[in-house]
Amino acid sequence: MLIDAPWLKSGAAARVLALLNGDGEEARVVGGAVRNALLKIPPGDIDIATTALPDEVVRRAKAAGIKCVPTGIDHGTVTLVVDAHPFEVTTLREDTETYGRKAKVAFGRDWVRDAERRDFTINGLSVDADGLVHDHVGGLADIEARRVRFIGDAAQRIAEDYLRILRFFRMHAAYGAGHPDRTGYLACIAGRAGLSSLSAERVRMEMLKLLVADGAKGAVTAMADAGLLLTIVGGVTYNGPFAAMISAERALGLAPDPVRRLAALAVAVTEDAKRVAARLRLSNAENKMLDSMGHRWWRLAGMDELRARQRLYRLGEEQYRDRLMLAWARSGESQDTDYGAAYWREFATLPQRWTAPKFPLRAADFISRGIAEGPALGHVLTLAEDAWLAADFPLAPAALAAIADQTVTRFNRDHRL
Repeated sequence: MLIDAPWLKSGAAARVLALLNGDGEEARVVGGAVRNALLKIPPGDIDIATTALPDEVVRRAKAAGIKCVPTGIDHGTVTLVVDAHPFEVTTLREDTETYGRKAKVAFGRDWVRDAERRDFTINGLSVDADGLVHDHVGGLADIEARRVRFIGDAAQRIAEDYLRILRFFRMHAAYGAGHPDRTGYLACIAGRAGLSSLSAERVRMEMLKLLVADGAKGAVTAMADAGLLLTIVGGVTYNGPFAAMISAERALGLAPDPVRRLAALAVAVTEDAKRVAARLRLSNAENKMLDSMGHRWWRLAGMDELRARQRLYRLGEEQYRDRLMLAWARSGESQDTDYGAAYWREFATLPQRWTAPKFPLRAADFISRGIAEGPALGHVLTLAEDAWLAADFPLAPAALAAIADQTVTRFNRDHRL
């Protein structure tokens, strides 16, 4: 029995179940919400399966004044919106013919057949409105063992959709313990060539979720050992820096970031960043972050305080922090050594201890010293800013005047040459 899931007793989900139960029809919550409730973690999306045909679901929803969206009605799915919460409601189905990701399905009333067409046993559970958990595929035992296992023949389930290879490792990273299920693992290795048939968008979605899961380190190591990562990122991967990035995030109290971890796993130089971003079709923001992290990260090792401030000023807080963390992850310095902990933490926390001032000199300061507007003025401002950074960001008027005078003198001398 699932007796401590409040969404079963009251609220929007309970209202949908009450709507769809009765008059010869039955509805249950299925999949991830049941799994999560049993694992005592937030349910996420709550999906509902029903014996009622889609037209009957729509009829009942309209009669109750509930908004109904035919999101996939040809495949038996409609979305009911209750109290601003969307619920996917899908009529029980069974595959009559499968070919790759596509399948011919028939609506049915058999809860066992519906469970058997799902991917993993821990996702094949359902719970009725009374809290009774129905297990037709051995999911409860696998929940207890923290084991991610394919339903039925693993090779067949993978051939139906090769994205299930990545989902196997993501689910293991999120919900599994110990080594991946051996049968599933070997099936993933045997089917790995199928990864090349997947769209970049689908691979990106799964990988970014996998990289931030609690068990990402072990799952990524298992994927590397299985020869799966080369197909995904198109180049060498670095398990040591990836593990070190996870440790660095935890040491600084930062939330896991998928792009930061992807950089540690697959980026040594900017060319790597460009390749990985293209292969995974990263968003513009993700692409920019990955590229910045790969750009001369090694220059952030061995800094003194002044150089660290200069880097922070040039890069801004986020780019400075992320690039520094990649340098930390790739440094080989253990979290347990005094030097590794002291040096990297000191400079990783610099933005909390020091805020870069704005460059105080303006164009007018140089026009008044005889520099004409145009390209020359921009060049002089750049030279002056470099001199200001080298002098450790002075703000005193005398120091600024000296920098301006010296910059103009240098420019005029070089210009004459």
